[in-house]
Amino acid sequence: MAANYSICLGSAGWGVWHSPDGGEAWTRHSAPFPLNSRIQALAAHPVQARTIVAGGDTGLFISHDGGARWERIGAQGDLPTIWSLAIDPVDPNILFAGTRPAGVWRSMDGGRHWEKLAVDIAQECSIGTPFVTALAVDPDDHRIVWAGVEIDGVYRSMDGGDTWTHLTKGMYDPDVHAMAIAATRPKRLYVSTARDIFMSDDLGDNWQVLGIKEKWPLPYARGMAVKSDDPRVLFAGCGQTTTGEQGHVLRTTDYGQRWEVLPLPSPANATLWGLATHPADPNRIVAFTLFGEVYVSEDAGESWRKIARDFGEVRTAVWVPN
Repeated sequence: MAANYSICLGSAGWGVWHSPDGGEAWTRHSAPFPLNSRIQALAAHPVQARTIVAGGDTGLFISHDGGARWERIGAQGDLPTIWSLAIDPVDPNILFAGTRPAGVWRSMDGGRHWEKLAVDIAQECSIGTPFVTALAVDPDDHRIVWAGVEIDGVYRSMDGGDTWTHLTKGMYDPDVHAMAIAATRPKRLYVSTARDIFMSDDLGDNWQVLGIKEKWPLPYARGMAVKSDDPRVLFAGCGQTTTGEQGHVLRTTDYGQRWEVLPLPSPANATLWGLATHPADPNRIVAFTLFGEVYVSEDAGESWRKIARDFGEVRTAVWVPN
């Protein structure tokens, strides 16, 4: 019996790959994605279970059937290259896009029209042009939005994106890679960077470092995901460097104090770049390396299967129920 969920992968140069059966069969979509299209961000709709939004260097796209068919929203060139997406959990017509050059954009009509928000992000950094790698909307108060920048740290809006504050107290590394929110009381915001993972329990006003160098087998932190039914559990991907030849999926069950390496069926070929979860099944995790290996766990990381094909360079992933 085929698995009753769909997986989509955003690739660097190959558009979107789609599997309707949990990773057994795959289709690469060439339309409506332009030739050599890079898809950097995928976001699952918070209400419409089979709707997915995709963004990259050729604009914004949407699927209403789990990734089997896609259509463009707006026109190519409406936004700079999209690196991150977030959908408002209360009003899904409100979308946020993080771009390169670094900017945060907001749409109030599902992506048809956009406005650039007044975020005072650095225009230059040590890697040249900064870009917004992560966006998160508070699930309890959708007026609170966070943006993470590589390389310029974390910004927060308390009014739905109208005004922003740069959050720097305790965050010594501004090279932000990913964000995750844990529904603790008070809630915890996690941010991964090139050198560590930081946690805040006061909406980002103050940051505490988790000290992963002493706890992880490889020092480079990348993707993260909180288990939706247990805020104590955080999954993370690591590697040697951005394009390292090794990688691991890690899990903590005590908010990041202790970590374990999860047993992949074979050594990963690169840094574990990202993790995809969905509240429809908190135990299902899709993990992928930068260089195209994809792994799936159905038991919260206790065991994994490797998808029986490689995909080139993968930048983002999502799974949704069928």
